[in-house]
Amino acid sequence: MRRRTTDRGIPPHSNSVLRLLRPGPRPAAALAAAIAAATALPLAGPQITRRFVDDAIGGASIRHLSLIAVGYLGLAVAGQAARMVTAWLAGRLAWDGTNRVRERLAGHALGLDMAFHGRHTPGELIERVDGDVVAVADFVVAFLLDVVASVLLLTGVVVVVFGVDWRIGCVLLAYCLLIGYGMARAQRAAVPSAARSRAASATLFGALEERLAGAEEIRANGAGEHSVRRFHQVSAALFRAENSDARVGTMLLAGTSVAFAAGTAIMLGLAAWAMSSGTLTVGTAVLLFQYTLMVRTPFERLIDQIRQYQAALAGLARIGGLLAERRTLPEPARPRRLPSSGPLALRLDGVSFAYPDDDEQVLSGITLDLAPGETLGLVGRTGSGKTTLARLVLRLYDPVEGVARVGGLDLREVDQASLRRRIGVVTQDVQLFAASVRDNLTLFRPSPGDDRLREILDGVGLGEWLAALPDGLDTEVRGVSAGEAQLIAFARAFLADPGLVVLDEASSRLDPATESRIEHSVGRLLDGRTGVIIAHRLSSLSRVDKIAVLDQGKIIEYGRRADLAADPRSRYGRLLDLAGVSR
Repeated sequence: MRRRTTDRGIPPHSNSVLRLLRPGPRPAAALAAAIAAATALPLAGPQITRRFVDDAIGGASIRHLSLIAVGYLGLAVAGQAARMVTAWLAGRLAWDGTNRVRERLAGHALGLDMAFHGRHTPGELIERVDGDVVAVADFVVAFLLDVVASVLLLTGVVVVVFGVDWRIGCVLLAYCLLIGYGMARAQRAAVPSAARSRAASATLFGALEERLAGAEEIRANGAGEHSVRRFHQVSAALFRAENSDARVGTMLLAGTSVAFAAGTAIMLGLAAWAMSSGTLTVGTAVLLFQYTLMVRTPFERLIDQIRQYQAALAGLARIGGLLAERRTLPEPARPRRLPSSGPLALRLDGVSFAYPDDDEQVLSGITLDLAPGETLGLVGRTGSGKTTLARLVLRLYDPVEGVARVGGLDLREVDQASLRRRIGVVTQDVQLFAASVRDNLTLFRPSPGDDRLREILDGVGLGEWLAALPDGLDTEVRGVSAGEAQLIAFARAFLADPGLVVLDEASSRLDPATESRIEHSVGRLLDGRTGVIIAHRLSSLSRVDKIAVLDQGKIIEYGRRADLAADPRSRYGRLLDLAGVSR
């Protein structure tokens, strides 16, 4: 059966979010019972008050009235206890559900390709994955505590008042419907202002993340004044959005307060009229007055939740928008797996590429062929297309023309899990996590065993570093040097044991002493594997089998390294001479 989709071919994500928020049957039953108790117990309070007033007027004894008072006190305490239990259950279930939403959003965002992440800063995504979900969690708790309980309480009040006097009940029902209609109309006008406020907040977080990440460069180049001015601009936009949102909320609250005062006056007038006609007792009049006040309280709670409702709707809209994002790289209809072991062949056949929304080609007509176990060195100026070519090999992008094949398979037909498992990458921008050495090596996957991890760290030259750590593999990674971070990245590649390795300027951050420590490790890593090495230091390409020289997205020279180095007219040979590297 085909799933129902929108006109864009995307499943309705609001339903999937609601399924993630839905609690299990037992917790839902416990919560329903708590809400029912928190609603029914307050409804019984005015009944006891009526009994007390009428019996007091009738001359009841002090002992009798005291028992009624004690019963009222016990009822009030039980009502508060029921509300506390409801709050605890609602909070627990809401956070369980929203944590599932967080997991879904984080996994979905991480699965989106480079085209999406190029348009959105990490700070913005953090706000969307966590900030919007917090807004939803806050409203879910408030919804269960205030909205559902208040609606049930209102229903109970109207039913009870109808039982006392159907005419007063009709007036109360009409009043509640009028207030409810007014709230619904006001909410439509309020949601857009909340959405603008959350969008401005996401922009501010994104700007902060960018500036903090580049703080060193900003300070070194004297761009602090510009950063402060930009922060002032985005902060001002957030202030204006939140100020507008606050004005809307204040106007709604003021209008509702006036409506409540008018409703209370009407109900008191009707109670006085009924008493004068002899159809109501004094205790019943007090009962109606208390129920009138109880009507006001739920509506005030509902009004108080409009802001959270606005934020939750805006958050749900943004959550749905994020879930609606789709990879620009199509999933293969019938995924195929790369060979599970051994080196992988690499072939680029007439590959051309241009970034999305940019007609200028970054690569044009690239043809390369590496047999299993061969290594290729990519040489060229900055911006010549070397890193872009590596991204195509990793299938972070698809070529607009031509075919990229690994292990004899078109990468567009390869299962993503198989691709990530069999193709490894080490870049100059190493990401370390606030976690143990073990987790930083395994990237939070199951460990192959501590002995294997120690062996790999020793193999890349980090054996003494590990031995000096206070808790060994359990030590949290912090304060490591750039060279140590790069060596950890090499250790990750060893641990993954891929069939094809891409080294993108992997030694550019290493000092000569550290670089010499890992020369033998790089050799071991490439031994028995196919390799693509991008390097500015031509000395690091001494062990490759082939060389491709790129210029403006085209291969201007390609061949075996030994042949090119021996050719006095080759471009690669001249580059070696300029770099002072022996041919």
